[in-house]
Amino acid sequence: MIKSLLIANRGEIACRIIRTARQMGIRTVAVYSDADAKALHVRQADEAVHIGPSPARESYLVGEKIIAAAKATGAEAVHPGYGFLSENAAFAQAVIDAGLIWVGPSPASIQAMGLKDAAKALMEAAGVPVTPGYLGADQDPATLASEAAKIGYPVLIKAVAGGGGKGMRLVESADDFADALASCQREALSSFGNAHVLIEKYIQRPRHIEVQVFGDSHGNVVHLFERDCSLQRRHQKVIEEAPAPGMDEATRVAICAAAVSAAQAVDYVGAGTIEFIADASEGLRADRIWFMEMNTRLQVEHPVTEEITGVDLVEWQLRVASGEALPKRQDELSITGWAMEARLYAEDPAKGFLPSIGSVQTFKVLAPVRLEAAIEEGDIVSPYYDPLIAKIVVQGINRYEARRKLRKACSVTQVEGLTTNAGFLERLVSLRGFIEEEIDTGFILRHADKLEQPKQLREALLDEAAILMLGTNLTPTGHWHGPSIEHSYYDRFGTEPWRQNFGFRLNADWSHIIAMEVDGQTILHELPDDFIERRIEGHGRADGGVVFRMGEALVVRNRWDGGSHRSAHNGAILSPMPGKIIAVEVSQGQQVAKGQKLLTLEAMKMEHTLTAPFDGTVTELNAAPGAQVQVEALLVRIEAKDS
Repeated sequence: MIKSLLIANRGEIACRIIRTARQMGIRTVAVYSDADAKALHVRQADEAVHIGPSPARESYLVGEKIIAAAKATGAEAVHPGYGFLSENAAFAQAVIDAGLIWVGPSPASIQAMGLKDAAKALMEAAGVPVTPGYLGADQDPATLASEAAKIGYPVLIKAVAGGGGKGMRLVESADDFADALASCQREALSSFGNAHVLIEKYIQRPRHIEVQVFGDSHGNVVHLFERDCSLQRRHQKVIEEAPAPGMDEATRVAICAAAVSAAQAVDYVGAGTIEFIADASEGLRADRIWFMEMNTRLQVEHPVTEEITGVDLVEWQLRVASGEALPKRQDELSITGWAMEARLYAEDPAKGFLPSIGSVQTFKVLAPVRLEAAIEEGDIVSPYYDPLIAKIVVQGINRYEARRKLRKACSVTQVEGLTTNAGFLERLVSLRGFIEEEIDTGFILRHADKLEQPKQLREALLDEAAILMLGTNLTPTGHWHGPSIEHSYYDRFGTEPWRQNFGFRLNADWSHIIAMEVDGQTILHELPDDFIERRIEGHGRADGGVVFRMGEALVVRNRWDGGSHRSAHNGAILSPMPGKIIAVEVSQGQQVAKGQKLLTLEAMKMEHTLTAPFDGTVTELNAAPGAQVQVEALLVRIEAKDS
């Protein structure tokens, strides 16, 4: 058995691997960049090695530094986690050549499945059904456009080296193809160093079904059943569950057998996932499910498989890498209950899921769940990496119970210092379509209006924030006894966080207005006379406080003077976060229309498009392709047409 293990990754997956390794008595070594010097995975490991600057391309993606760290610390093996170098065949070979154990499939297997076009050709030869499309080597834009027309719109453009939704574009018509292709190739080159793409038919009611497979060096291959990963936004998975809703036993047998055949075709060893696309227009049927790709690594969503099978997949990885046979045969594996996982991202759903960065002041999930976290209170989320900060995993005897537990967990998730998607997740699993299993990969987009923060919730948060700041002026019976709010100043919270849960009623003959600063803007909020008793979750500080409700957090500051706080001038387009300008679409003096694309910013491994807020003229332009910009840097100023 491996005695010491270097984890070539960060965040929640590094913490996940450390947990199992510790249970097995294996010493762990973490690696970290400048930005991660105080990260949770660094604190949890037995030893940690600095490997470079914050950008991943200068640290986590430099194989030589990772191998040197393993050699320097006496680590016997390297576990790549997922992302970064986990599916890099050259890195896997370099680890082996350095005399270290590679916790993963052989470089040959990674190479065989690493490029989507080659993998599809291999699967066709193995008798595994594949999605119709173009896999050719000719990458001339005209050729690609012609092939897309032959396939028939809509089509998907996919980077052959892509993964995790990056390097993928849905194209609805021929008019949009050229721009989508250019954007896809830019992102693919930046993320994977390979701009080569394939084109495949876009399935109108697609379900994303994947099968967990596992092989050992003794010729054994098993499957651990399927997962459904259909709930996605921007091709990024949001909620995963196992087993797949609506999967009958005959279809399960067929898809799992195909997955095992796919793994056997490349002599697969270790944990892997065979991903399928299913046309769900007539339910899940074996003859309407096609191979998409293989992920030659552990998946983000592996916990749901662990929950329904009782298997620790990381332990299996370490045992197989040590030369042991698989701990269980196929006939010893079965499904028990139902599991769901919600990905908690540091992002703002109200702003197009723009990633959020900052210091984590509060982080709690006030429900009994399996929490796979990358952070603790006091940590900092930087702009350099994927914004996934935790995974909330639940298990129930059936889908109804698992969904109920997940909804509860999302609703009592409390995060301060960052904007997260917890409230969005709570609303998502509450939708009737989700409850009734009417899901596909377009579900979130179709229900976008229902997933926005409700006005009533916003009003409730404002009510509770106002009362929170007035908390020390409530009598024990809960009645207001102070003077009119506009003539009062409260400084009774001190410097320590204050927390109180209470119910109360305001006297019916009072009407109070409080000025609160929210997101840099002053809001004059009137407390309702009929404010009913309720439990308030939150805490106050000398200058304001934060309240939590249904997964949402509202941070406020006291603004007794009714003034404003650092708001951008009308027409000023500011950088929402640190990043790199990759495209500028306008010039100074140009006339622009509302919604017109101004520029594209690359940050946190994603492209973000900034658009004109109204019709007008570009009077100032401080952006150039390739330039690095800081948060709130003035990039463009638009003068309104009628000003």
